[in-house]
Amino acid sequence: MSGSDQNNKPTAELSVVIPTFKERGNVAELVRRLDLALAGIAWEAIFVDDSSPDGTAAAVKQIAARDPRVRCLLRVGRRGLAGACIEGILSSAAPYVAVMDADLQHDEKVLPAMLAKLTNGQADLVAATRYVTGGSAQGLEGSRGGISRLATRLTHRLVGTPLSDPMSGFFMMRRDRFDEIAPRLSPAGFKILLDIAATAGAKLRIAEQPYSFGERFDGESKFNAQIGVEFLGLLLAKMTGDLVDPRFIFFAIVGTIGLFVHLFALGLLLVFLPPQPDLFRAAQIAATFVAMVSNFLLNNELTYRDRRLKGWSMLKGFVLFGLIGSVGVLANVDLAGWLYMERPIWWAAGAAGAVMSALWNYAMSTLFVWRAR
Repeated sequence: MSGSDQNNKPTAELSVVIPTFKERGNVAELVRRLDLALAGIAWEAIFVDDSSPDGTAAAVKQIAARDPRVRCLLRVGRRGLAGACIEGILSSAAPYVAVMDADLQHDEKVLPAMLAKLTNGQADLVAATRYVTGGSAQGLEGSRGGISRLATRLTHRLVGTPLSDPMSGFFMMRRDRFDEIAPRLSPAGFKILLDIAATAGAKLRIAEQPYSFGERFDGESKFNAQIGVEFLGLLLAKMTGDLVDPRFIFFAIVGTIGLFVHLFALGLLLVFLPPQPDLFRAAQIAATFVAMVSNFLLNNELTYRDRRLKGWSMLKGFVLFGLIGSVGVLANVDLAGWLYMERPIWWAAGAAGAVMSALWNYAMSTLFVWRAR
């Protein structure tokens, strides 16, 4: 039988979703460890690869050719751990799904204990944690460990989830409960567990499972400052009831950087130009163009990196980005002028125009340039 047994149960009781990017050297060892840890459990491993340049997908497919429990979901033109997890879980037919990293720092030996807490009705989600009795974070590097602990304190203070380790990417849950909240999850960013817990709220029964965080088996860590900013953006979104998109914090940071780029370019040009009004206007136009290029490139690499434009699409995207920005400037000026006419408070009118312009640029760029959700 290929899809179900005589009781019409899914072949796999547990799907282990493993998002990957440049993890070729780890996949075979991870499958070997899962085979040992999940003996007696009907399982499958779903590797969701973001078009790794090192051939991670090919390595997974080689294993899948001889082991039907392993399959590869290759994403083309999309990047991001959260989005990979969402797609992997939704592709599963098993009643229970786990998410873990491919670097072997997550201890696969605790998976049976996590599954038991779900099957006996104790919880809807079991989060593996390094920060309770029986857990250990020895595998965390010094600065990375400090950032993780700081993020945990911020989460408890600002969002109030019961998770002791919200930065963890190691958890298991009932797939039917995931299906209920999937449309409200953000595909951008890295911290899918926090998004699930905060989105579901008190309706989701959460249990925890201690584990020891190990050393990376092969390759390099993906943790960087950008992940920290994405985490702050996710916290802001959940604090405002998803009113603020997590991407927006990146867009705002890029816009702030663009202001400094504009002033730097303008000042540099004026060093070499005589102080004449016409030449100042020319320098202002040139500085505006430089800032626009800077904003577009940074947004392409940071804000929308899961929708990154390349080649001809990148050129077309830049032209459209410029047109949207031009309309945003006109909206800024018109709104600010109208407000100042109604009530001459210059700073309020100016701020309202700037906010209007930023929201316009963000919404239109998201929908039409990078075509993200």
